[in-house]
Amino acid sequence: MAKTSVKVPSLQKVYENFFNIGAAVNLRTIESQQNLLAKHFNSITAENDMKFELLQPEEGKFTFERADKLATFAQSHGMKMRGHTLVWHNQTPDWVFQNSDGEKVTRDQLLQRMKDHMTTVMQSYKGQIYCWDVVNEAVTDEGPELYRKTNWFDIIGEDYIEKAFEIAHAADPDALLFYNDYNESNPGKREKIYQLVKSLVDKGVPIHGVGLQGHWNLTNPSLDQIREAIERYASLGLKLQLTELDVSVFEFEDKRTDLTEPTEEMTERQTQRYQQIFELLREYRDVITAVTFWGAADDYTWLSDFPVRGRKNWPLLFDEDHQPKEAFWKVTSF
Repeated sequence: MAKTSVKVPSLQKVYENFFNIGAAVNLRTIESQQNLLAKHFNSITAENDMKFELLQPEEGKFTFERADKLATFAQSHGMKMRGHTLVWHNQTPDWVFQNSDGEKVTRDQLLQRMKDHMTTVMQSYKGQIYCWDVVNEAVTDEGPELYRKTNWFDIIGEDYIEKAFEIAHAADPDALLFYNDYNESNPGKREKIYQLVKSLVDKGVPIHGVGLQGHWNLTNPSLDQIREAIERYASLGLKLQLTELDVSVFEFEDKRTDLTEPTEEMTERQTQRYQQIFELLREYRDVITAVTFWGAADDYTWLSDFPVRGRKNWPLLFDEDHQPKEAFWKVTSF
């Protein structure tokens, strides 16, 4: 359906009485997508530039230049900013877990390094970043074990998670603190996330919300599973945010590489999927405070490299020319 003569509404303004609308950005997209971001989004998240390896590649050597440019972009456009991410098993340099002789650090040493990093980073962006993904992806996808076996877990123990939240709260008492994970609507993993977060709440750990990454596709998870996850996490009395939303046109197991554009069926199913997702999210406006897409338009998406290297994907509401797709019109018409 051609909409060329129709005025395109601002996505963030359409949802101003529901929740914030965010996008993950990087140094390239704040230039190439600047007009799109300014019109449609009132929050940004650094895609990679606030992860440990980019902020402190060597011990004591903090490199804030890239992250500062994103924070300045947010401020100059009156946007909120989410912090992503402080404690994660990926994109953390080896030196964090080793001494100069290559031996593993002790629990106390690692806790000190965690504290030094988190405190320096959070205080540097105090008043600019309103919420942080404090701990990212700490539970297992499958099997009976709850905790993902990582260097953080192996060296400190399971209380590394509560220690991280306590350090974060001390560093910036005004920041909202989130636990963030993927496959969050899969019933098995949902219960693990619930169990972990409930244990933190029960201990009085300063945690304010759960981040549902929302890397979904045309069929999975089901709408019922998404609803059940929202209600399960919200029952803990915490706020929820969708932190990394996109809707892949490929099933995760689909490894085909022949498409140069989505099929008509893919486009139709994605349009319906986005419409249904946002109908559901609007129902829970009392507990969902933000919906952040992992990108803004199809000209740049991490899914064009994952899980099939180099394959193009089209998972967002705006096309490669930054024009609204039919899914956009369904999401903004209610």
